[in-house]
Amino acid sequence: MSKTTIATLPDPSGFSLDPLTGVIREGARKLIEQAIEAELAALMAGFAEDKLEDGRARLVRHGHLPEREVLTGVGPVPVKVPRVRDRSTGTDKITFTPSILPRYLRKARSIEELLPWLYLKGVSTGDFSEALAALLGPNAKGLSAKTITRLKADWWAEYQAWEKRDLSARRFLYIWADGVYFKPRMSE
Repeated sequence: MSKTTIATLPDPSGFSLDPLTGVIREGARKLIEQAIEAELAALMAGFAEDKLEDGRARLVRHGHLPEREVLTGVGPVPVKVPRVRDRSTGTDKITFTPSILPRYLRKARSIEELLPWLYLKGVSTGDFSEALAALLGPNAKGLSAKTITRLKADWWAEYQAWEKRDLSARRFLYIWADGVYFKPRMSE
């Protein structure tokens, strides 16, 4: 009989999901999958009448692309995109790229907008990984200090271009008001 008094602590390197976050991530995965399938069904229906010379359909489903994770506000969500095969021999091949999930998308726009906001709030470059791991879980990939430094350089270049933009073709209306406001003592 072996009784132990050692309490096991959770592994700090792992990310234990609370049940609500797990349900939200699974729901997000299913919604993305349904939207992609609906878009693919519309594409397939649009080309259903196109046939090859031997009578076979020009456009057919052809498995799935490898699964990838998209970093969202609820953390990484795994997605699978179906593949389409165009059997025609011409150069105008039809490919399928979902509008909500472009080919090289790895982060949702909300995450990309979060990064400059954290930077402007004073989170240092080295602390981004730690802050984002707390917000999105430790599986948040592609957000290292080097990535943040590269993004800061891009933001600075965008700012400099914005600062030097030509405003001569535009007209601006402005109102200037001057006045004195004082609050008299009403108690006396």
